[in-house]
Amino acid sequence: MLTVCMKTEQKKLKHSHLWLVFAGIPLLPTVLGGGNYLNNLEMLKSGWYSLWTQHSLFYASFFYGPLIAIYCSYIWRVEHLNYNWNSLMTMPTSERDIFLAKLLMSLRCTVALQLWVGVLFILSGKIVGLPGLPPGEILFWLLRGSLGGMVTAALQLVLSMMIRSFAVPVAMALLGSVAGFLMSSKGMGMLWPYALMMEGMNANKSTDVLSNPVGFGAAICGFLILFTSIGVCYLKYKDVHA
Repeated sequence: MLTVCMKTEQKKLKHSHLWLVFAGIPLLPTVLGGGNYLNNLEMLKSGWYSLWTQHSLFYASFFYGPLIAIYCSYIWRVEHLNYNWNSLMTMPTSERDIFLAKLLMSLRCTVALQLWVGVLFILSGKIVGLPGLPPGEILFWLLRGSLGGMVTAALQLVLSMMIRSFAVPVAMALLGSVAGFLMSSKGMGMLWPYALMMEGMNANKSTDVLSNPVGFGAAICGFLILFTSIGVCYLKYKDVHA
């Protein structure tokens, strides 16, 4: 039934224009990061790694969280409109599969977004005159950030499920991301769900400082279990009161 739920989610997104948002908004951190790099060449001497510090600083701290929040708000907005919530609750499937289908669709969105950001990073590097291609390590950081991004997606799914407003969860994601930047800069990123994506991406750093991959994985699993459990329990509660 999980596969059926995912196909249903795909149909809901078929005629949306979310792809325009996900294609266009990442251009902003690309331009900001590239501009900041060119303005500080006297200090940034590590080529692709230096460009990464600037690119990832803007993207991970200010854009990623709200982008995923937009996606999560959209896929729950469909359920909040008219009487779609009651229709959702009468589907012959479990609350767990409903939530997991939305989470897996969000993961697919996250991975696609990260790959697109990787393409933009390479293009910006060539535009600012960097030789060759970026080290494979940076591309690994991008994909590793997707794992941390799953936590952001799970939390935003819970918020968008509980809050009917489209904009409020997006604003909360922006505030959470800024707080995540502060937490990460103080070495407490593992304790804040919005910071895990930054930790995975090694945002604003030119060398990999994720010295505790086991702790990183444990934090991701812990938050995912927590937010998924909250989401499933909430669906069951709303089902009783539908």
